[in-house]
Amino acid sequence: MKFYLAVTDNQWFSYLSHLQPDEINFWQPGGSQAFAAIEPGAPFLFKLHSPQNCMVGGGFFVRHSFLPISLACNNFLSGGVTLFEKAKANQRIFNKI
Repeated sequence: MKFYLAVTDNQWFSYLSHLQPDEINFWQPGGSQAFAAIEPGAPFLFKLHSPQNCMVGGGFFVRHSFLPISLACNNFLSGGVTLFEKAKANQRIFNKI
């Protein structure tokens, strides 16, 4: 069985682990190719950046779509995230582009 192991931000994981959402949206800015590493229904796992370097969760891949970064931030950086937290997340995202 194929699976995908995605690296996620330590602070973002900590925030989400307190919320315990039933859905997680994983996205990366600047993508220009459709995500085809795994098929829908395959395991999609998450690990933390160094120095933790450990798997922390996962789910099952549903679909891929392209979104402008403004739409992604407005839709996925919500659920009680403060403007300051959004700004910090956006800064980390834009620094990687």
